[in-house]
Amino acid sequence: MYFLQLLVAFALVAVACAAPPASDVEAKIVRSEFEQQPEGSYVYSFETDNGINRQENGEVKEALDEENKPHNVVVVRGSYSYTDPEGNPQTITYVADETGFHAEGDSIPKEPVSRR
Repeated sequence: MYFLQLLVAFALVAVACAAPPASDVEAKIVRSEFEQQPEGSYVYSFETDNGINRQENGEVKEALDEENKPHNVVVVRGSYSYTDPEGNPQTITYVADETGFHAEGDSIPKEPVSRR
């Protein structure tokens, strides 16, 4: 259970750190939804009046730990979109699971391909 809580906390911190920078204008939430199931899965979304959208869902999955013992983890999948300071729409998609946090989007720097 501790690993599950740690994974969820890590995913939320990673998403918060990857969020677009705050602007001088305060945005107001115009839509917000959250639904959680007793076993731990959930669906979450919101939209602001300045065009920021976020949607996320968590699904409970059984995974093996370092000792090959099964335990439950929450796999988080989601995306958020916003308009960057230059006026370009940006969308980031992400997955957080037992392998870590993985985000993709045009505004995220790509790791260069190493050549041998």
